[in-house]
Amino acid sequence: MLKLTGCFTAIVTPFRNGRVDHAALKKIVRFQAQNGVSGLVPCGSTGEAATLAPEEYLAVIKTVVAAAGGLPVVPGVGTNSTARSVEMVKKVSALGVDGLLAIVPYYNKPTQVGMTAHFSEMALATRLPVILYNIPGRTGVNMLPATVLGLRRKFSNIIGIKEASGSLDQVSELLNGSDGGFTVMSGDDSLTLPMMSVGARGVISVVSNVAPAEASRMCGLFLDGDTAGAACVHHGLFPLIRALFAETNPIPVKYAASLLGLCLPEPRLPLTPLTMKNRAVLKKALAAAGIHKRR
Repeated sequence: MLKLTGCFTAIVTPFRNGRVDHAALKKIVRFQAQNGVSGLVPCGSTGEAATLAPEEYLAVIKTVVAAAGGLPVVPGVGTNSTARSVEMVKKVSALGVDGLLAIVPYYNKPTQVGMTAHFSEMALATRLPVILYNIPGRTGVNMLPATVLGLRRKFSNIIGIKEASGSLDQVSELLNGSDGGFTVMSGDDSLTLPMMSVGARGVISVVSNVAPAEASRMCGLFLDGDTAGAACVHHGLFPLIRALFAETNPIPVKYAASLLGLCLPEPRLPLTPLTMKNRAVLKKALAAAGIHKRR
């Protein structure tokens, strides 16, 4: 059973001349595994899933599973079409993954009833654990705690949520109303520590693409009861986290990963390379956090 705790990295999808760079992807996976993360989340927002052709999407997941060495792999599977999402759930479930991350449908802004119907179809299509993903800033609509809790009561394989609404009240409401088998994970690096203070169990992280050991250590310290130590790590990472969101994710984190020798800084249109101004900011933030190219 998937243990949803600690730091799961929402990994970037590396490109080289417009194509997925599978050699760099393997390097990224090894780097994460060597630095103690709890799991990997390919093909999410950070992985530019919306720009991947179906065959690229499945190939990325296969590469990650093969390179992960047993580290849990929980790919993103959601689209803004229920039928396509269910089709993706069935295909990805056969690839040896450990769970599925399912985003609220974007652009078409479903009602809470529509979200319930959408995720019900997805949960019925697999025996794997499903983690819901609420990110109103990307989808245009907030999935309310009542909707989440209703889905959990109906489907035991809906085991948690990546919560990126920015509301600690919403996190508290989720945890107050849920059973012990349901887990809240932060979907916002800057709020991971505050969310853990009210009961979240970790983070599905962007910053851990370049600081996996540090982000994992912060989660581990908090879970072990060393809240002061966790706060110290958080404050050390905070300027870097801010710099990584100076432009649309994953533009900055891909540039940061390139500085560590992990991949090229190449995003896929409509995303464009990081501006020169923010490159300087990001370099300074990496140095201040003590993060340098690993040899």
